[in-house]
Amino acid sequence: MSGADIFAQPGPRWFTVPSGRCFLDDLARGICEALGDRLSTAQILTPTRRGARAMARSFSQQARNGALLLPQIRAIGDLDEGEPPFDLEALALDLPPALSPLRRRFELARLITAEYDGLEGRDVSTKLALELADSLAGFFDSLALEEIDATDRLESLVSGLGGDQYVLESWAEHWQISAKFLNVAVRAWPKRLAELGLMDPSQRQVTLIRRLVDQWTDHPPRTPLIVAGTTGSAPSMADLMHIVANAEQGAVVLPGLDLHLDEAVWAQIEDSHPQGTMKRTLDRHGIARDQVQTWPASMEADRKGDARRRLLNEALRPAEATKDWLAQIAVLKAEEGDTLTEGLKGLSEIKTARDEEAASVIALLMREALETPGKVVALITPDISLSRRVAARLSRWGLQPDSSAGEPLANTPVGRFLLDVLALLETPHDPVRLLSLLGHPWCRFADHFGRYGLEKGALRGAAPASIDSITHRLVTPNHEGRVDEAATDLWEQYLALIEPAQDFAFTDLGRSVARIVTLAESLAMEDGQVLWSGAPGLQASELLAELIRESAGFPVSGTREVCDILRHLINQGKVRTGGNTHPRLLILGAIEARLVKADRLILAGLEEGVWPQAAALDPFLSRPMRQTLGLPTPERRTGLSAHDFVQAAAAPEVFLITRHRREGEPQVASRWLWRLQTLCDGAGLKIPTDGRYLDWARAMDAGLKTRPAGLKPAVRPAPKPPVSVRPMSMPVTQVEVFVRDPYAIYARRILGLRPLDRPNEPVEARQRGTAIHKSLERFAEAGVLGDEGVRRLTEMLEEELTATHLSPAQMALQRPLLEGMAREFVKFETERRAARPRLVIEQQGELKLATALGEFILTAKADRIEVRDDGVDILDFKTGQPPSAKAVAAGFYPQLTLTAAIIRHGGFAGIDQEKSIGELLYVQVTPDKTATRNAVPKGEIATDLAEKALNGIRRRLDDYADPDKPYLSWTAPQFQKVRGGDYDHLARLYEWSVLGDEETSDEEVSE
Repeated sequence: MSGADIFAQPGPRWFTVPSGRCFLDDLARGICEALGDRLSTAQILTPTRRGARAMARSFSQQARNGALLLPQIRAIGDLDEGEPPFDLEALALDLPPALSPLRRRFELARLITAEYDGLEGRDVSTKLALELADSLAGFFDSLALEEIDATDRLESLVSGLGGDQYVLESWAEHWQISAKFLNVAVRAWPKRLAELGLMDPSQRQVTLIRRLVDQWTDHPPRTPLIVAGTTGSAPSMADLMHIVANAEQGAVVLPGLDLHLDEAVWAQIEDSHPQGTMKRTLDRHGIARDQVQTWPASMEADRKGDARRRLLNEALRPAEATKDWLAQIAVLKAEEGDTLTEGLKGLSEIKTARDEEAASVIALLMREALETPGKVVALITPDISLSRRVAARLSRWGLQPDSSAGEPLANTPVGRFLLDVLALLETPHDPVRLLSLLGHPWCRFADHFGRYGLEKGALRGAAPASIDSITHRLVTPNHEGRVDEAATDLWEQYLALIEPAQDFAFTDLGRSVARIVTLAESLAMEDGQVLWSGAPGLQASELLAELIRESAGFPVSGTREVCDILRHLINQGKVRTGGNTHPRLLILGAIEARLVKADRLILAGLEEGVWPQAAALDPFLSRPMRQTLGLPTPERRTGLSAHDFVQAAAAPEVFLITRHRREGEPQVASRWLWRLQTLCDGAGLKIPTDGRYLDWARAMDAGLKTRPAGLKPAVRPAPKPPVSVRPMSMPVTQVEVFVRDPYAIYARRILGLRPLDRPNEPVEARQRGTAIHKSLERFAEAGVLGDEGVRRLTEMLEEELTATHLSPAQMALQRPLLEGMAREFVKFETERRAARPRLVIEQQGELKLATALGEFILTAKADRIEVRDDGVDILDFKTGQPPSAKAVAAGFYPQLTLTAAIIRHGGFAGIDQEKSIGELLYVQVTPDKTATRNAVPKGEIATDLAEKALNGIRRRLDDYADPDKPYLSWTAPQFQKVRGGDYDHLARLYEWSVLGDEETSDEEVSE
């Protein structure tokens, strides 16, 4: 049949473009050949807007740089007044306007709150009602699209009359409650819509299609009319296709109908099969497959494409029809050219380990395609996370793909700003969020002189418990005795904006959102106008304006609920800007990929639960309920998804990408891949794979195996400051650092650099240890034991921990541990005091050493010294793991041994230097126990270790009197993993330690 004959035969006219063919090109070419100069009179209906736009481009390409009047192309979902050609007969003139999706959600939430809230004692919060509203909307969509009136069925089910007797009672209680609620909802929802003077959008769409069917039945169109690319999943759409197929110049073009599947197998097709929807459409109107013809422009010889189609259709045949698979495989292999082998040509499978590797491989495949002029490559995946990873990988080459998913609104500048404002409205003293807001380029305080002072003086360290905590930190004089006026001014301006918003009565959602918008604009530059600039700003302003308008009067319980709702909507928002994207790089979802053409297709996310997606959990409808109401099974969606897969996988060049792990979780390959591989195994074949891309991706992301000659990494820093600035005093706690990492001493003591605490510093770190040490010091001075001692120490621990500005939640975690810690420590203290030693608590001692540079002062502040008649014991309290005696003897932890040396040389006032050194003890204090660890190894004497440590520090100080002696980084690298340094990033430790530092001194390391 030539292209000019498509309307010559009597109706019905059903056609199909085989899978693997470029649907749009074949359709456009066939219509152009059939209509010629009458092309502009044709009307073409497509299932999606993207398909309509792509079809227009295909028609333009048929002009071959000439002039062409295009046909009228419309998406079925866009049937509405004001858009030609369907307003000519005033299809929607007497229909109420459609309810907006956002208003619909709030109205359904009101319905849930009113009816479901009191049903059987159920309690539904506003937030939960909004979440359930989405599922309820899906229920009404299903009823509308399937044109089912569930009123009588639900009433029969709930009342237990007729055939539904005893059915409801056999279900779980949850489903019984859901059925009773739906029975109320199907009556209440139409009444509410009538009160609003609006119409449910799904019902309105179906009504419009039905009116179009009636209009074309009574007045058949006499101009060319074609429905293309839809499978007719909804009854109204299937009936429209039937009318078009029987029109005088009408035709229906199905995508990828399998005309070669055996009739016995065709009869066994179910909802989950790729052909399931089209079979149901054809059966509805009594159309046999032999009445469906191949589209004229698709008839040209295509042996490779035909082989791929047969391979995929055979692999995905119904499970009941696989009994004769081996016989069918033998038939296919016996055909001329071996259909199975031919069908695998151009098909490749690449198995990756994880998300990052899959994204790298896909990005390489897409980048390589650009090397061929005019070649278009498309990634098709329902996994939005993977598509964003691929887009990030493409950016390394400066490429931005055209992604149908768009950019998350939450990732845009306005989205981040709004999310920060919401977080601060709930917790205005949150340091991380406050720093994020102040650092935002659109914040009115971004250039304020007090930003650094506020951050350093009040926002770092343990999280402040309240606004007053930050205020107290700012008004307290610093170590220089002054208050940062600029920081205080910034804080007061911020409070003047945020505190009135906190006092607002958040009871009406619309008014609450308006107040939040006012707050956001007051915190932004240019009176907030900067927030609404550009495509993201337009999207955000439209979202907020619609939310304010449509949620007016919707009740909310407070600030948190409002912020949760708004945060959820912002996180769901997408910004589709188009614009500066590469025209030959496409990233599409499975639905968006329908009717889109590309030369290379990459199908990714082929894991169970991803593609096909797992059936959604419906809080209202169980499978028996769906069956009772006559609603489609979840498998129907799987069938549509399978059809999308077959359509894409039948293309000439296809790559199938799978992952062993997705977001860290083990994955199982898609059932379609399993079917295809099983078929190939039966034929003694394997799905081809191309390992080059995996190797290239791994090579790009891996470290260098050998150092290139031109690469000169940073060497281990070896600063040699003048001897005049080298430290001439040092506490024994810093001597430990001096031994392990001299560069840290250089950075701290000579350069004067101090590490800043992180915002929201965990309490388990430095602050907790300091607080416990202060508590034990106070307890030792109090001298109380027994039960009273336990009570007093518990109080002291709580007071000191509270003084570190812990939040109530953090204190709630610590408080149950304090009494156990106190009880164990009092038990230890009782045993130590039995011999009645004299306690010297937190006393300072010093020893002056003669060195090559001059007099050096070594200082120590012991946690506790116990002076007995026969000697002196030195104790150091630890809240973490104490070092081993072996490490102490090796000189890496000289705190206790050097403290003992200072005592032996008379450095502690009031302690007789003639007394012998007894025990050197680490005391580990935990909630479970208070345990001691002797720092002196068996066979060693504490006095000898003290003198050895003192001689070691003397030699080291003499060495550093040499101007050429450098302060090397990490001379004891074995401690890097145990105790990371505060200055490792400054020393570029990772760079020289990983790539290798050939200048490491063995002598220095072993010192």
